[in-house]
Amino acid sequence: PSAALTLLCGSAAAMVVWKWLVKRQIQKKMEEARRTQNEGVKKMTKAVQQFREQVPSVQTDAILSLPLLELAGRLQEGSLSPKTVLYTYLEKALEVTQQTNCLRHFIPECEEQLQEIQRQREKGLLYGIPISIKDHIGHKGHLSTCGLVQCLGTVVQEDSVLVKVLKRQGAIPFAMTNVPQSLFNYDCSNPIFGQTLNPFNRQKSPGGSSGGEGALIAGGGSILGIGSDIGGSIRLPSSFCGLCGLKPTAKRLSVCSHPTPVPCALGPMARDVDSLALCMKALLCQEMFQLDPTVPPIPFNEEVYSSSAPLRVGYYDTDGYFPLPPCMRRAVQETRGALQAAGHQLVPFSPPGIHYVMTELFLKTFFADGGRAWLDVFTGDIVDPNLKSQVNCCKIPRLGKKLLALILKPLVRLFKQLIFLLKLKNVATISTCRSVKEMWNHHHQIEVYRTEFIARWRELQLDVVLCPVLGPAFTIGYPGKLLTAISSTMLYNVLNFPAGVVPVSTVTEADEEELKLYQGCCNDPWDQKLKQAVAGAVGLPVAVQCVALPWQEELCLRFMKEVETLSREK
Repeated sequence: PSAALTLLCGSAAAMVVWKWLVKRQIQKKMEEARRTQNEGVKKMTKAVQQFREQVPSVQTDAILSLPLLELAGRLQEGSLSPKTVLYTYLEKALEVTQQTNCLRHFIPECEEQLQEIQRQREKGLLYGIPISIKDHIGHKGHLSTCGLVQCLGTVVQEDSVLVKVLKRQGAIPFAMTNVPQSLFNYDCSNPIFGQTLNPFNRQKSPGGSSGGEGALIAGGGSILGIGSDIGGSIRLPSSFCGLCGLKPTAKRLSVCSHPTPVPCALGPMARDVDSLALCMKALLCQEMFQLDPTVPPIPFNEEVYSSSAPLRVGYYDTDGYFPLPPCMRRAVQETRGALQAAGHQLVPFSPPGIHYVMTELFLKTFFADGGRAWLDVFTGDIVDPNLKSQVNCCKIPRLGKKLLALILKPLVRLFKQLIFLLKLKNVATISTCRSVKEMWNHHHQIEVYRTEFIARWRELQLDVVLCPVLGPAFTIGYPGKLLTAISSTMLYNVLNFPAGVVPVSTVTEADEEELKLYQGCCNDPWDQKLKQAVAGAVGLPVAVQCVALPWQEELCLRFMKEVETLSREK
């Protein structure tokens, strides 16, 4: 017995030492990544200082205040040099990231690209425009980390198609921006590079997963950025940070991602709609169609974007699943009134079966295996505090989930609080695809829902739809507690429709007072959490969402431009 006890104690001690060594190894990798990040910042700071000494008379504020279209025009005509613009934005980006921690890494090769564009025979549409890109968009010679330690050792060997086309059009990628760990969160924090803050209020999140882009552009440190969206990851940061952002139809732009029935899309983020349109026009070129033959060769339709014909607009201010704060519904109602006054036809529209879409289509897509593939990415990693509740729920054994589901079913009948329980079920007892047949059936169900949705759209003869987007900016830490609050954006990922966000207002004192009376669906803990998440937002941006049918990005942008114009006039 004493020998057995000694062996047991020795094994336990060995396990403790092994765990300590693994954790120490992880810490070393993270420290090295942060050291590399800091060295990059120092290098760029030095380069900016040298430029300042060489050209001390740069009118920084004047350059930073130029809209993208005007800046592009000045660069094309030669009244501004690409070098001056690049270093002006580098200097501002350094300032913004000190305040918000939005940058994951500067791209020192931007100086090489500066030389390259001056050797090009023709000036592209984005000639001399500094551009930021989200962490996971591939740039040669740099990491694509997704906020994960296991990705710190893999350097990207070749520019992604999107980066190649941007460079071909004369753009200068100069920074890669921070993201939440694994990208599966609409906050913006990871254990390696830390928490990104909202530039308008540092107690608030910039949104996610393109949160670094949102903070950098909103802070003035970038004029144009590229994000990605699989549940709202372009539109939510745009809403939280007061930007315009477009999620195109997946594959309208080249994207390298795992094939899923709810696909990922890359898209632009900027300060105004014209900037998004210019970016799309530049990207939808022969170069992209040749580099990625899977992208439909559909050039940008300027005629549709420039049209002024009246639109038939469907609208709703709630999807009936997760009621949004009063200010977000007010934004839709005021925009509806402005559109009507401008001569557009407004038609009430109700999206069908959002509860079914959330539980059976969207979440089941990502957790078809019970979350095991997602959990695998955290192997040998430290889980970010903002993700721990989601990770722990996925770790519940299948038997435990079944027992929890059995307990919840009678409660549904007893208390009739179906929405409350569905929210709970989404997080803890997500159904899985237990066979290949079930998986194929799941894919089929998504296609059936898309067909039904389009049929309802056609029945009402709609051109576009106006609807709410989640906001205003959440207090840091709350997005991880309210995964199912993204129903407003998630719907259009399931449908694969182009959807964009436009800021139209700000939170008022009256909105804050009305929020005190907010009860949501049934005043349950989730409704109370939402109330807490958005409290204290006076002065923060309030946005609406604009939607069109698949492959009609130009019409979506045209509608966004109309909303932007009317809101600015107001």
